[in-house]
Amino acid sequence: MKTFKKDLLNVNIYETRDEMGKAAAADIKACILSLLEKKETINMIFAAAPSQNEVLFALATDKEIPWNRVNAFHMDEYIGLAADAPQGFGNFLKEHIFGLADFRSVSYIDITAADAEAECDRYAALLAENPTDIVVMGIGENGHIAFNDPPVADFCDARAVKPVELDEICRNQQVNDGCFAKLEDVPKTAITLTVPTLFAGDHLFCIVPAKTKANAVRATLNDEICEKCPATVLRRHGSAVLYLDGDSSALL
Repeated sequence: MKTFKKDLLNVNIYETRDEMGKAAAADIKACILSLLEKKETINMIFAAAPSQNEVLFALATDKEIPWNRVNAFHMDEYIGLAADAPQGFGNFLKEHIFGLADFRSVSYIDITAADAEAECDRYAALLAENPTDIVVMGIGENGHIAFNDPPVADFCDARAVKPVELDEICRNQQVNDGCFAKLEDVPKTAITLTVPTLFAGDHLFCIVPAKTKANAVRATLNDEICEKCPATVLRRHGSAVLYLDGDSSALL
């Protein structure tokens, strides 16, 4: 492992994707257990993407984590897919962790909501009632965090959850990840937790493997901190760790 710091952001680089995922899961577990020594329950937000497969598997199969003291949330969802669509982020997380571990509660963004604005307000109220302790997240090919693509990202966003239009790089990523067969199948709109909502988490664990993310990783660590690469905001957080593998760190 190689490790360094950029501004406030801790960066850990591993040779393989598997090593990266296991190491991130071990750190997240340690954080969960530490927090639960002081609090009866904690609140966690999870990203849904193939980039998270290794860390989610390691967490979901760890029998030492008292998931029955953890309230779970997710950070984004498409608008307009069927309730059982496998591409739905709630469905992805149900398959990879929410349905495998005995959480105290799981709060889903409603993929079938007819009124996206009302659903944003409902989910924002849930988050306000359950302040975030831990965020498990990734970075998109365009540097997005959740669905805060560069055109819609706002580091000072007044809203906690909002509907957004997805940019083409983001939509193409869903094809590159194998989630959709072609660009035309990818929804054009979604609901996302905003940048301030994610940044408000006490502890951020950002897991980013694969060659397709190398440019975004380089920008995250080297570009000006601004909405042109939303993930650059991680460099301002007092307790954030970026986990990389050999492929995603190739341009550093």
